[in-house]
Amino acid sequence: MKIDIDPKIKEILEWVYCIIIAIILALLVRYYVGTPTIVKMPSMFPTLKEDQRLWLNRWGRTTHKMPERGDIITFEAPSEFDLDEDYIEKNGIIAKYEKGPEGLFGKFVYYVLELNKTSYIKRVIALPGEHVEIKDGKVYVNDEQLKEDYLQPGVVTDYKKSALSDFIVPENCVFAMGDNRTQSTDCREFGCIPLEKIESKVLIRFWPLNLFGKVN
Repeated sequence: MKIDIDPKIKEILEWVYCIIIAIILALLVRYYVGTPTIVKMPSMFPTLKEDQRLWLNRWGRTTHKMPERGDIITFEAPSEFDLDEDYIEKNGIIAKYEKGPEGLFGKFVYYVLELNKTSYIKRVIALPGEHVEIKDGKVYVNDEQLKEDYLQPGVVTDYKKSALSDFIVPENCVFAMGDNRTQSTDCREFGCIPLEKIESKVLIRFWPLNLFGKVN
């Protein structure tokens, strides 16, 4: 039996369908391809300043590609910063992620809509298997002092936990720090970041317009 639908109702339904499809496509692009963001903290100064707008490339997360040294990445904030000796002995110097969302809807809200989720933006300093040593205010990777032209003159790099002063980056993890070393909460405190927790790589800065372009 054929049901006749009022033309006005039909038009409304068509618009609803279009809106739903548009939202789904936007979420897919946001999660798998890229998304804009705003710098909210000073931890990457002077490379990035508060209120600057960035475009994040999320294709690396989609393809599970390891970032390169020097890349500026975003990653999910660890659930805890306390790496006690028992935890390190069992898990190594890997950041803790022990309080994730529960249930399908909770995971959708947290990981896709990114509500009530905290992310950090830092620079990749060392890759899996590399030897990192922080001493005399400098960073050494594989026994060679790291050239860090992006830092302000006179910046001193101190370690915050003895276990993270001289170590090997665990497999499938990265060691990352903020360029503003004295005002950055980073891997020196909570440990190395697993690849699966890396969300994106900073691709370009699009605001302010006079600084439009690739971020190094």
